[in-house]
Amino acid sequence: MSTIGFIGLGIMGSPMAGHLVGAGHDVTGFDLSEDALARLRAAGGNTAGGVAEAVAGAEVVATMLPADPQVEAVMFGEDGVLANAEPGVLVIDFSTITPQTSRKVAREGAARGLRVLDAPVSGGEKGAVDAVLSIMVGGSREDFDAAAPVFAAVGKTYELVGPAGAGQVVKAANQLVVGGTYALVAEAIVLMEAAGVDAAAGLDVLAGGLAASRVLDIKRASMLARDFRPGFRVDLHHKDMGIVLDAARGAGVAVPMGALVAQLIASARAQGHGGLDHSALLKVAENLSGRDR
Repeated sequence: MSTIGFIGLGIMGSPMAGHLVGAGHDVTGFDLSEDALARLRAAGGNTAGGVAEAVAGAEVVATMLPADPQVEAVMFGEDGVLANAEPGVLVIDFSTITPQTSRKVAREGAARGLRVLDAPVSGGEKGAVDAVLSIMVGGSREDFDAAAPVFAAVGKTYELVGPAGAGQVVKAANQLVVGGTYALVAEAIVLMEAAGVDAAAGLDVLAGGLAASRVLDIKRASMLARDFRPGFRVDLHHKDMGIVLDAARGAGVAVPMGALVAQLIASARAQGHGGLDHSALLKVAENLSGRDR
């Protein structure tokens, strides 16, 4: 079992840190939210007053943060991870950020004797709560193998997909598929309801055929109920689609469907739905057909 410093105890990070405690690891967490810190203490973990305190004495440092600016501040700040973690510490960044930032963290971490993995996750809040996240990892095989007990505590599927930054590229592809699936499920709901058919029964049939997906499995009931409480916010998916388009430019490939999905998610945000779950793409589809609820 490891001594783990965990930075970022939000919707995803909080249950992940709790699972690590449950697996027998000694976890010290830090977050700007006192409520988040209280949840970790209630789960049996320890809490710190800052990043430097959280990583002091840690064998593993895990981060789960919203975007590049927060990762850069936590990693590169004077009181940050790179300046305070001991040489040899394994740094696992579960955040979804640009491949460029992940490569920078890995490069500067290596210069300080740290072992760095980018390990963005998929599965949303439910996946985090149920400890069945899918984890796409960039880094070395040796470091990936060393991190396996951490991954096993929070995820169901974890794969090394390439060198530093590769995990973020695969996560970008994941967000492309997830966003597109939500958009199509939203349009299917609008179509069925407008045609006067039983949309709930219709989605049950779709979920049992070739159109089956995890989105249909876990979100069809809440979408039909127009329950858009955030498991993964539109604002964050909007950020991720920017990463998708940037990665596509960098690779020199065209992603026309991705560009359309990015615009639909941008529309959701512009309509004031940024704080809702990304399944709120249904509201955009309704708006386009003049069927707002």
